[in-house]
Amino acid sequence: MTDTWFVVNAGEADARWVERAGFGKRCLLEPEDGRFEQVGIHLSVIEPGDRSTLYHAEEAQEDFLVLRGSCTAIVDEHERDLKQWDFVHCPAGTRHVFVNEGSEPCVLLMVGARTGGGIHYPVSEIALRHRAGVETAAHSPHDAYAGLDPWRPTSPAPL
Repeated sequence: MTDTWFVVNAGEADARWVERAGFGKRCLLEPEDGRFEQVGIHLSVIEPGDRSTLYHAEEAQEDFLVLRGSCTAIVDEHERDLKQWDFVHCPAGTRHVFVNEGSEPCVLLMVGARTGGGIHYPVSEIALRHRAGVETAAHSPHDAYAGLDPWRPTSPAPL
């Protein structure tokens, strides 16, 4: 948590970027020494063939804005093609994931409420078809992502 204002440029070296094989890159716009208390906010650059996360639902609302490119949203077992400037609102409990099956990177602004709630990774045939689901339901990121490479620091993604 931070108690002072700050400015960070996502395209420059002072921004914190991480990457995970198959999940693209993220710019963590929160302070390096903690998290914002009320909201989480990140940029996600989803490369062609990658997904944003694994299909999941959180106990707090999340919102997404496509800043560049296109992707497919899988929301509550429905597929929806998204393009630049499309906005997706996910109330608490909405199952979702974004996959990039195009030929250009997709840049998503991701904002989520912080209520201390839990997260659930349900089994979804649609998400599994897109390589974005779990084969066994999980109730924590640790369990859902077991066996996958962790997030690692990286250089800024070209925006």
